[in-house]
Amino acid sequence: MTLLPSKRIRCGVAGVGSLGQHHARIYAELPDAELVGIYESSDARAAEICAKYGCRRFESLDALGAACEAVSVVVPTDRHAEVALPLLAQGAHLLIEKPLCATLDEAQRVLAAAQRGGCLVQVGHVEHFNPVMEFLEKQVSHPQYITAERLAPYQPRGTEVGVVLDLMIHDIGIVLALVKSPVRRIDSVGVTVLSKKEDIANARIEFENGCVANLSASRLSTKRQREIRLFQSDAYLSLDFMNQEGHLLEKRDLLAYGAKVKLGLVKAGELGEIPVKQIPIEKGEPLALEIAHFVESVRRAREPKVGAVLGTHALEVAIEITEQIQKAGG
Repeated sequence: MTLLPSKRIRCGVAGVGSLGQHHARIYAELPDAELVGIYESSDARAAEICAKYGCRRFESLDALGAACEAVSVVVPTDRHAEVALPLLAQGAHLLIEKPLCATLDEAQRVLAAAQRGGCLVQVGHVEHFNPVMEFLEKQVSHPQYITAERLAPYQPRGTEVGVVLDLMIHDIGIVLALVKSPVRRIDSVGVTVLSKKEDIANARIEFENGCVANLSASRLSTKRQREIRLFQSDAYLSLDFMNQEGHLLEKRDLLAYGAKVKLGLVKAGELGEIPVKQIPIEKGEPLALEIAHFVESVRRAREPKVGAVLGTHALEVAIEITEQIQKAGG
């Protein structure tokens, strides 16, 4: 692949529903992108988006792929391969919403097609572009124990897959990126309540380097929550991906505080009990940051931050968790 000229990248969106409409909005706003058009099955939604952003509705995926250099695939997970393959055949670089595909076989077909055509594939693990993740990547060096909880109210959209592929896969991708070690063992449980697949799930993942991650996800909650806690030898971190805030307790600060208590310079609790630091996080829209990164990756012909390797690895772990739950009758 060669570096594209310094011009706006011609972009499109396949599927402008609940999430896809925001892909269209962001492409229309980016100075380095031109929203050429969309592919959408709903006449009403297609007319709405085209009128709003002055773009064209394409009648086929082949036509969209031929007109665009970069396309977002924002359709239900079980249709990712069906939509991605015709676009790749036209030479379009793709941002495929997470998970990469519904099965590993489909993922391998998509990635093989991308390799044949010299196309980039970025997987939409949007939390990797959350400012919280940027802080974690700088601060976390050797995590030993991680807990993550991701809760959402029930909605029919996304129930073509279970909660592991719908929600937990976000945290699977985050943990894999932070731990950087092969998985040694996975133990999972799950419960089916309203949909045909698991709606609540918990997975305990052991890594070869000794780190353990405990992930919980539910799409039957009365509230939304996306939180992670990490422990390593020199620090404890607690962060909120949704509100983009958190706090940090460093061992050196705790030791200094303990020394002051021991010397009688302060009374225990006088400095706020534990010297916790609020983390200064510059807030931003993760989806906008993700799409801007995709456009720049296409322009520079470089591998995106969340490419085929991480996307496939996260899918492998998610499918293993899902299969364990299914075998247990969850």
